[in-house]
Amino acid sequence: MKIEIAIILILAAAGAGFFIGNMLRRKLSDSLVSKAEELASKIVDDAKREAETITKEAELQAKDAIYQSKAEAERESKEKRKDLQALEKRLQQKEENLDKKMLLFDQRDADLTKKEQSLLNREQMLVQKEERLDGLIAEQRSKLESISGMTSAEAKKVLMDNLESEAKLDAAKRIKAIEEEAREIADKKSKEIISLAIQRYAGEYVAEKTVSVVALPSDEMKGRIIGREGRNIRALEAATGIDLIIDDTPEAVILSGFNPIRREVAKIALEKLIADGRIHPGRIEEVVAKAEEEVELAIKEAGDQAAFDLGVHGIHPEILKLIGRLRYRTSYSQNVYQHSLEVAFLCGIMASELGINVKQAKRAGLLHDLGKAVDHEVEGSHAVIGADLARKYGESPKIVHAIMAHHEDEKPSSVLAVLVQAADALSGARPGARREMMETYVKRLDDLERIAGSFTGVNNSFAIQAGREIRVMVSSDEVNDERAVLLAKDIAKKIEAEMTYPGQIKVNVIRETRAIEYAR
Repeated sequence: MKIEIAIILILAAAGAGFFIGNMLRRKLSDSLVSKAEELASKIVDDAKREAETITKEAELQAKDAIYQSKAEAERESKEKRKDLQALEKRLQQKEENLDKKMLLFDQRDADLTKKEQSLLNREQMLVQKEERLDGLIAEQRSKLESISGMTSAEAKKVLMDNLESEAKLDAAKRIKAIEEEAREIADKKSKEIISLAIQRYAGEYVAEKTVSVVALPSDEMKGRIIGREGRNIRALEAATGIDLIIDDTPEAVILSGFNPIRREVAKIALEKLIADGRIHPGRIEEVVAKAEEEVELAIKEAGDQAAFDLGVHGIHPEILKLIGRLRYRTSYSQNVYQHSLEVAFLCGIMASELGINVKQAKRAGLLHDLGKAVDHEVEGSHAVIGADLARKYGESPKIVHAIMAHHEDEKPSSVLAVLVQAADALSGARPGARREMMETYVKRLDDLERIAGSFTGVNNSFAIQAGREIRVMVSSDEVNDERAVLLAKDIAKKIEAEMTYPGQIKVNVIRETRAIEYAR
């Protein structure tokens, strides 16, 4: 490239000199022309020398570039040769390792072949021994069958029966031990909780009744109550919805009706009329209206007082009114209002012992019989009615479930529901809390003795403690000690399946062994 530039410069210089010379020849004199020629010749010589210098430098640079390229190529080739040698060395090592591994694999293959052959030989020996053993077992079985007089199936059945009886015996012993241990722990803890709850609360007793008696100052008042042609008594019965029974009972009028609130209204109204002395249809309607207001106020105050006594707040006013109505409701001679308070207190005491929410337990106990306040007016179980009312007035799902489940209308699924069940049974089933008809007791006793007598090995059975316990006498020859445990369990299960009863029934199986000898 530099050589070409030099040549171009030379040509350019020559052309310039030639041009200048011609111009000088024309314009200058001959002396000037000669000087110009000399100058042009000098310029041409300088250009030639510079071109030669540039050419030499270009040649030197080209040679240097060629040398550097050769050196770089040699260096790269040396590095590649080194890499190839290292790779070749690694490949050779790997090949040697593979050869060694192949030798090891060949040795192991030979060893495995030997072991496989040995195992085949042992397997053949074992098959032969098993065949011989089967033959010996068959021979022994035939000998045993001929000696015992039983076939193998019969002998197997006898053995299985013996094993089954032994297993049942062991299971009965284990069940007895586990039940005794669990009963000791559970009885101790439950007695502590229940005794503490009972000690800290004492409920009142109220007799069940469907009639109320109003005392009269004299028998002459009966005529005034009846009125001319019976208009007063008809007005009173129409206003209150209660039947008035005026008979030969001295100085008394009987009020009869199933609705306890209406009966209370009639009683208050009649007492006011007797005290006032003015008895006529207009006055009767006025007094009955005032009596209804008084009873409604008493109901509201009773509901508020129950919530205050228990320390339970935030209950809907309509629910409080329903709780107050329970004051005039009885169940099996037990006042439902007092029963609800008692259940609430018992729930709270037991909840504190168990470490659960005390206020929630008291709330559930107070509301558990809420449905009894309206069960004269609404069809269905009082537990279902009460749960619907509690749900309607914004009670929590836990409280609604506890109300629904306290009589198994819904299976209990929380500790709170079971706690309400226990407190309800404790309040209602304790002796003296409720009164039942004689026929109910007699039927319960008959059913208990019938169920106990339906089991094999039972000689006699006696229902005692008003049907809260049954004692079963069993034959000592047919029932052993372990079987007695299972028998008690079976009787209890059958009682649970076939009978309905408050609280619980204790099944006591008694096995007696007597040794009798005569001295002669």
